[in-house]
Amino acid sequence: MEKKRPNTAVLLMHCPDKPGIIAVITDFINANGGNIVYLDQYVDRVNGVFYMRVEWDLDGFGIPDDKIADYFNTLYAHRYDMSFKLSFTRKPQRMALFVSKMSHCLYDILARYIAKEWDVEIPVIISNHPDLKIVADQFNIPFEVVPLNKDNKKEMEQVEFEILDRFKIDFIVLARYMQVLSPEFINRYPDRVINIHHSFLPAFVGAKPYHAAYERGVKLIGATSHYVTSDLDAGPIIEQDITRITHKDTIDDLVKKGRDLEKIVLSRAVEKHIQRKILTYNNKTVVFN
Repeated sequence: MEKKRPNTAVLLMHCPDKPGIIAVITDFINANGGNIVYLDQYVDRVNGVFYMRVEWDLDGFGIPDDKIADYFNTLYAHRYDMSFKLSFTRKPQRMALFVSKMSHCLYDILARYIAKEWDVEIPVIISNHPDLKIVADQFNIPFEVVPLNKDNKKEMEQVEFEILDRFKIDFIVLARYMQVLSPEFINRYPDRVINIHHSFLPAFVGAKPYHAAYERGVKLIGATSHYVTSDLDAGPIIEQDITRITHKDTIDDLVKKGRDLEKIVLSRAVEKHIQRKILTYNNKTVVFN
């Protein structure tokens, strides 16, 4: 029997901390016939900011989907100086993968996708090189080659926009895509482009960070996944992890361990985004359990 799709609304919000916020929001949901299936909240006592994620069942809810945001904005957002985002789980999100020549993150994501670990659709893979088309063909996913470089970036990004619009993409994962996105691209997808890289930055920049780290004799290596902003590699961090290195590890060992971390960290970040459990604020994230 096919599993029934969820039919819930997810509210992510933050505002100045005040007494009674949880009560008024839950009362709003309960008064309109909603059944709360998830609630998590956090108070930043240093800065006096309240964060919350609440999800409720929409079956029998008294307000039409397209009116909920208006009701909530009128009744609570202005009153409590709230910023909020409302989304619905009725349809799976559509994720585009951007790749270049390295396949480790791509294979990991596609394996999880085929195993149905995530409630997501992957309708297209976009690359500036043809090398990984063989991977897309193995998983029967359309593969679009957009030969973008520093000389044709504006023109080629317009081609990418057309592809993303055609496939109705909700968010993008840069699975070791070795191109810098323009401000126009980033502004089209705020908090909807996820990147992965080694955690040496700002140290060991360049094409061979693991070689540089080996020469320096580092004892830890790591990976960082974050939302992309115009500030290169400095967007809100979603997930990080590390592994230890010893004097016995070769450059090849560092590269292998680093790529394993990249796969894991990127997939954790993607999963949290799919679950709508990330709230961004002041270039930081609150990642709910």
